[in-house]
This record gives sequence, C-alpha cells and structure tokens, in this order.
Amino acid sequence: MVEYRGCELPEDVWYDLDYLWVRPDTEAEGTFTVGLTDPAQTMAGRVVSVLLRKPGTHRRAGKHLGVLESGKWVGGVPAPFDATIVEVNPRIEADPGLVNVAPYTDAWLMRLRPDDVSDAYSRLTYGSEAIAALKAWVDKYNLQCMRCTD
Repeated sequence: MVEYRGCELPEDVWYDLDYLWVRPDTEAEGTFTVGLTDPAQTMAGRVVSVLLRKPGTHRRAGKHLGVLESGKWVGGVPAPFDATIVEVNPRIEADPGLVNVAPYTDAWLMRLRPDDVSDAYSRLTYGSEAIAALKAWVDKYNLQCMRCTD
C-alpha cells in the first residue's frame, strides 16, 4: 500500500484514474468489484446517500452506475467499462458513510460483469503507472486525504 498526502493507494487493484478502483473477482470468474478511491471519497466529503442501479442493469462506459450524495456534492459514479451490474453492496446502501471509512474493503460499491474482459482491462491502469497518475490527480486537486469517523 502506498500512502501519499494521507491517501491510501493500494498497488494490487486496477484504477480508472478518475474516481474508481477495480479488482478482478477470484470467486466469480469474469466479474469485477468496483469501489471509490480514497482520494475520491475525500473529495466528495461525508457521504450521506448512495443510490445504485439494480443488478441486471447494463451500463455503457461513462454512464452512471449510481449516485452518491454528501453535504457538499451530488455526483454520478461512472461505469469504468461497458458492463452489467451483478450485485450491489447492501452495506453501503444501509450505511452510506462507510464509503468514507473503508473505501477499499467493506465499502465496495458493486460487482460488474464486463461485456468484454479485454476491453475492460484496456480502460484501466495498474501498478506503478496507476500510482503515479493517482499522485498527480491528488496534486491537481491539492488533496490531503482523511477518513470520516462517527
């Protein structure tokens, strides 16, 4: 795990280099778990509402998978690639603030099944290239990451 300006940046996930991390699922072949990055949750502020599209919904890359709302922001969660929603995380629907506490673990947003796995990977970045790009993103927005607590 790399830490930069208080932001946790795991090296074992893929990134869309904007708001999302993506992890290939080992238990359900061909699906990916998706969540909000630490820098993105910091930028959003304390999340008070999460509205995600239902399982079975197909979304094209860039179209909203759902909407997050904080006291200072309402924004869509863009699909990182063309995919069908397989599962949404019931824990964040019940406790939206979990996004600000455990963005890489308990607060995953959903699981997606990409239309084309190769295309999905081609839209994502991994490893040192991803970490460098995320550090630049943090610098661009002059962020100092922090986690909300109760």
